[in-house]
Amino acid sequence: MSRKYFGTDGVRGKVGTMPITPDFVMKLGWAAGKVLAKQGSKKVLIGKDTRISGYMLEAALEAGLSAAGLKPVLLGPMPTPAVAYLTRTFRAEAGVVISASHNPYYDNGIKFFSTAGTKLPDDLEDQIEAMLDEDLTCVESAQLGKASRIDDAPGRYIEFCKSTFPTDLNLDGLKIVVDCAHGATYHIAPSVFRELGAEVITMGCAPDGLNINEHVGSTAPEALAERVLAEKADLGVAFDGDGDRLVMIDHTGYIVDGDELLYILARDLQQQGLLVGGVVGTLMTNMGLQIALDKLNIPLIRAKVGDRYVMEQLLENGWRLGGENSGHIICLDQTTTGDGIVAALQVLKATSRAGLSLYELRQDVQKLPQVLINVRFTEGSDPLNNDSVKQAVIHVENQLAKSGRVLLRKSGTEPLIRVMVEGESESIVTEYANHIADAVKQV
Repeated sequence: MSRKYFGTDGVRGKVGTMPITPDFVMKLGWAAGKVLAKQGSKKVLIGKDTRISGYMLEAALEAGLSAAGLKPVLLGPMPTPAVAYLTRTFRAEAGVVISASHNPYYDNGIKFFSTAGTKLPDDLEDQIEAMLDEDLTCVESAQLGKASRIDDAPGRYIEFCKSTFPTDLNLDGLKIVVDCAHGATYHIAPSVFRELGAEVITMGCAPDGLNINEHVGSTAPEALAERVLAEKADLGVAFDGDGDRLVMIDHTGYIVDGDELLYILARDLQQQGLLVGGVVGTLMTNMGLQIALDKLNIPLIRAKVGDRYVMEQLLENGWRLGGENSGHIICLDQTTTGDGIVAALQVLKATSRAGLSLYELRQDVQKLPQVLINVRFTEGSDPLNNDSVKQAVIHVENQLAKSGRVLLRKSGTEPLIRVMVEGESESIVTEYANHIADAVKQV
């Protein structure tokens, strides 16, 4: 069916503009409740990041779910993967996260997890879309859902994260700068690393509702790189607003992205005899990772961009490790969805086992220059089907021949065309990327 509301990561948009309005979100909660109420517990867990609009949307969801006869269970500010974990452990009907992930504070979104702690499959999202066309009804007063709160949710998730790190290892002697992007991990991540023995220096841990992702976090890791150097730290870890992305910084200030982290994890699992199959990347995965994995005889499959598509390929192939260069890392041997804190702990486990630094472990991946330009477009238009844009792409592909790649795609969360060019020379790929981006801008 043609979708009006659900994108690649739930429903997302600017607060106050359809579909992120109180009335629509209330109906979305009602529609989801009608579709998902199948397990019998009638509990639906609701977590949120630190955006100021989270309070308003949480209340709207609570009202809609209650009208459908479900029991909203409020978690407060919690990382997206924490909601997935708690949904599973509480055997809830579903989990709901109010977040726009790495977007600015004025955006927000709603995404759902199944009772198994996984993203909802397309068919269930389609059923919720269909239910939104129905008139909102309310169950009898005696059947209305009663809201409750889990006060110890942060502590439960902290203990889960720590459980993914071997008990015979610790982080003693490591000095780590932890950047929480003023987001949902601000009261979680520092405690995890500190309780495992690390000396922790925090940044991005003072959310005010308006500063989420602002010049900090995984989408702006330069600030963390500067802090790592200033503190003479061993490394830094940066999360995004909802805690499902991870970027790391080595002691030289180098930004270690998702591709390099995937290599470190795959190599460690292979050495431990625990790697199942290969690695799932995306169309954006750097060719340097593929070359490095080839040397280890580890296969790489490219999925469409988006962690849900990485997950689809993992499940289809029975593999356990996948992710995106943006920092979504999925470790299915540890959890059911992308988890920034858990992924960071697996990388630290690899450095500890190897007796090597993050700097040393990343050396085997020589990334090819890759330039990504985002071009905003008017919704309703389709620059990808414009003849001048197509001609620009053909020209660049002919120039690159087999020494590089071109990728144009629409963002699944914002009205952006993402122009990516990859090749052997940074100056050349920059020139080509700008050439294509200029063609898109003319549309």
